[in-house]
Amino acid sequence: MKKVTVAILVVGITFVLSVSTSFAKKASYEEGAAGGGSISGAVSFKGDVPAPIMEDLNKGKNVEFCVQHPTTDAKTGIRTRQKVVVSGGKLQDAVVFIEDITKGKAWPTEMVNVDFKTCDIFPKMMTVRKTPKGQKEGLLTITNQDTEILHNPHGYSVAGANRKTLFNKPLPSKGSSADVTGTFKRFKQKKDDHFFLQCDQHNYMEADGRIVWNPYNAISGADGSFKIDGIPAGKYKVTAWHPYAGESTQEVTVADGEAKADFTLGK
Repeated sequence: MKKVTVAILVVGITFVLSVSTSFAKKASYEEGAAGGGSISGAVSFKGDVPAPIMEDLNKGKNVEFCVQHPTTDAKTGIRTRQKVVVSGGKLQDAVVFIEDITKGKAWPTEMVNVDFKTCDIFPKMMTVRKTPKGQKEGLLTITNQDTEILHNPHGYSVAGANRKTLFNKPLPSKGSSADVTGTFKRFKQKKDDHFFLQCDQHNYMEADGRIVWNPYNAISGADGSFKIDGIPAGKYKVTAWHPYAGESTQEVTVADGEAKADFTLGK
């Protein structure tokens, strides 16, 4: 709370007012001690799974090389792409995260490594964060693993139909890499949540990510399972999100030990 003195002149008479003003700063995450609680569960998918995209690689570049991708019919050049992966009713690659937690365990120090390989992107889902002040590298690097193939990683922050370019980095040959950490300083909380990565040379090469604002998150496995650990005791809003299957939020109470939370996405 800050007190401001204001002088007002009215018809030759000066009134001095003392006005209290509050300059609230948006809460940011503070690294401290990890808690003894965890949240685990599974993410299910309800409804009809979207049909795969049948990509005709003959219309693009480097056809002879790119048809070697394992989901491509080498004779027809048609590659099958599944953007919503479901097995036994369980959804893979959903990001589950705690919202609005302001203090707890430290951020992970491992860098996210993304490979452009066999005309595809690995991993398909990731989490990324805003670049800490003073940091220039170490959050995410992209490497071209394809011999004599030019890839051009293009990263975006997506909001509805709008895309904001974060970086555009040509990688001309195998072993070429780019650390794009510095470009994430443009993220704005409450505005940026979906990170999208594509190759400008082969636009069917795609991957997605969730922009997170604290380290309490996990990505569901092939069986839909996830676990978030190191959580301080408390009541939290927890969200499961997938860029092509929607999102669901619930309140979860965490104490020492494991709390359970299952989610269902889709229609």
